[in-house]
Amino acid sequence: MAQTRATPAPPARTSCPVETTLQVIGGRWKVLILRELFQGVKRFGELQRSIRGVTQKMLTQQLREMEADGLIYREVYLQVPPKVEYSLTPLGASLKPIIDAMHIWGVNFGQAKPGNQ
Repeated sequence: MAQTRATPAPPARTSCPVETTLQVIGGRWKVLILRELFQGVKRFGELQRSIRGVTQKMLTQQLREMEADGLIYREVYLQVPPKVEYSLTPLGASLKPIIDAMHIWGVNFGQAKPGNQ
């Protein structure tokens, strides 16, 4: 069992911490990947099946970026067939309160939206 750990990429210079956060977790799929990994360790196929609409190419790209940013671990098991598992690093897990707050906001927005009352 070999484990690879990426060194976080230096963040692009921004003047706003919110902008920095959006650069790291922005995009269509990263928050959904985080949502799945908050539930525990997942293999690539499990992630792809649980995130409707994501292509193999896009999921691979997003996982690589998240690994480079230090949000996830990619653990490769040396066996045949190859087995790769993804899990959150402590840095990635630290995003849970942010994602939970986004969930609550989305629920409240959906209930407050005109026509939904």
